[in-house]
Amino acid sequence: MEDVQVVNLIVRRAVAGDSNAWEDIVHRYNRRIYNICYRFSGSGDHADDLTQEVFIKIYKTLSSYDLDRGAFMTWVTTITRNLLVDHFRKTKQDRVTDSTDAGTSAEEDSLTLGDQLQDSGLLPDEIQHKRQVQELVHQGLQKLSPELREALILRDLQDMDYRDIAIALKVPEGTVKSRINRGRAELARVLSRTYKQVI
Repeated sequence: MEDVQVVNLIVRRAVAGDSNAWEDIVHRYNRRIYNICYRFSGSGDHADDLTQEVFIKIYKTLSSYDLDRGAFMTWVTTITRNLLVDHFRKTKQDRVTDSTDAGTSAEEDSLTLGDQLQDSGLLPDEIQHKRQVQELVHQGLQKLSPELREALILRDLQDMDYRDIAIALKVPEGTVKSRINRGRAELARVLSRTYKQVI
């Protein structure tokens, strides 16, 4: 959870032209934005480019953020989501990771410090299995519709609550819950088919 008062102070300073405050914003939100972009696009290279575009958009519109209206992360997520939807509409094609090597390195980059420390206690074959499962889930996400994919990413991978997701996606909470349930069911079907093919 973000400390609202601290974040609001940083945002005010950044709007006033404090470059250190802007760097703090980039540092605080870069990993989360990158993870959303990576999960949505399916490519580390695309995620890097999209993350950069998101930060350019945030920088240009930072003064429009209403400190009293909602959490800064929700505002950032909304900007990210809108940019991703625009990008998806422009390309009009499903992007699937072409190389498991590229997917693995991006997956490693997206691991939190806790995940990395936890991995250090696992045996090498357990670490490899965990990475294979993560890659299967990532590939499965790419087969979902954008609406289901973004709802699952925000809830299950970014751990946002339903209310904030509803604000970010500009849909009612009931729609968010429905998309998450449908997305989970569809992902389970995709993973089940994939698992049978692997065996």
